[in-house]
Amino acid sequence: MTRAALLVLADGRFPAGGHAHSGGAEPAVRAGRIRDARDLEAFCRGRLHTTGLTSAALAAAAALGIDPAALDEAADARTPSPALRATARRLGRQMLRAARATWPGPELDALATAFPRGAHQPVVLGLAARSAGLGPRDAAHCVAYEAVSGPATAAVRLLSLDPFQATAVLARLAPDMDLVAERAAEQAARAAHAGTDALPAASAPLLDITAEQHAAWPVRLFAS
Repeated sequence: MTRAALLVLADGRFPAGGHAHSGGAEPAVRAGRIRDARDLEAFCRGRLHTTGLTSAALAAAAALGIDPAALDEAADARTPSPALRATARRLGRQMLRAARATWPGPELDALATAFPRGAHQPVVLGLAARSAGLGPRDAAHCVAYEAVSGPATAAVRLLSLDPFQATAVLARLAPDMDLVAERAAEQAARAAHAGTDALPAASAPLLDITAEQHAAWPVRLFAS
């Protein structure tokens, strides 16, 4: 196992397409739910402990070697919004391209063949972590960080928020990220014996609603 691979996978410059997505921050800013660093922290904490936990567990399960087709089906069942399902598959397709170029391997090739239009991004990320020699907790940590860093980066652009304040928000959320990653890895280990129904299904209905609204906007800064 190499920790440096985790840094590569979690790096915002990894060409997986995440920079074009706000993680729900753009509609939240327009609705007035994110106005400053305090609001951003509350938004990110809520996202982390709901959809972030669910995605982190899916990634950890994929890194553990659970059937990616079963995990993709589980991800679909846990993503009620058609707009978010489409986004997850677009991001998954881009992540898979980057991962196959970076850590080529037969499991990633098989996933590309099975899902030519893209598998759910957390599933792809978990399999990418596995190909990079990383473990379930590493994959879960990567997703937990992604769940909050995306909205934080978007808020800097949407609100002209001081980037130092945005980074401070991420630092304050570090203990929450560790907690979510640990829980996600534990539940993935349980799913290896009990099946994908044992994975968490924490949701954030407002994110689903605003994702559908955002997808219909004629002009927007972010794809989601």
